[in-house]
Amino acid sequence: MSNQEYPTSEEMKGEQLPYPAKQSDMKMQPDSDLSNYLPAGKLKNKTALITGADSGIGRAVAIAFAMEGAEVAILYNENDSDAVETKRLVEAKGGKCLVIKADVRQKQACMDAVAKTVSEYGQLNILVNNAAFQKVEMKLEDITEENLRRTFETNIFGYFFMAQAALKYLKTGDSIINTGSIVGMTGLESLVDYSSTKGAIHSFTKSLALQLGEKNIRVNAVVPGPVWTPNIP
Repeated sequence: MSNQEYPTSEEMKGEQLPYPAKQSDMKMQPDSDLSNYLPAGKLKNKTALITGADSGIGRAVAIAFAMEGAEVAILYNENDSDAVETKRLVEAKGGKCLVIKADVRQKQACMDAVAKTVSEYGQLNILVNNAAFQKVEMKLEDITEENLRRTFETNIFGYFFMAQAALKYLKTGDSIINTGSIVGMTGLESLVDYSSTKGAIHSFTKSLALQLGEKNIRVNAVVPGPVWTPNIP
């Protein structure tokens, strides 16, 4: 185990980065190299496609999955330098990393991303829906129609589109993992639209799990609290 010490939440000061925020611009870097993680070969001979994997939670998932033996494809939309760094970190752990630039708001882009992954690796076993957009607004009337649409189209439409595209290839024992959020359960006054999409993700997960259960395809959501990522203001 590493002896490196990390600051407490009280010691960490918020950083408001301009959109699109880059992990490389964060003054205090997240511990996304998983230096304390001990892999056990749980994902050998598996292929995973992870959206929003250029930074934050998605990057950490990509690295962890590679350490567990999976072949990894990462999908991102805007931050080229962050995506390159994720690829470097995955490969430094001995993994393979296919980088796909695409916007999950576009159904065809989602279909193409899945097809590229299968073309590269010959299979798809795990879909991680993680891409997200958020913008802090303290008043409901200040949420623009443009940002409302972008939030819903990224955070929930994108999950639908990716799942629809992946189902063509997923088989018994495979899985879909959705990134939810504690704010989808509790609400948050500064993220009304974002919180609403996370609540929708939780319901989407439960309903799709019921639908795909007979095929033995698992659908689960991870519901984190605040995580030190470029999206956290």
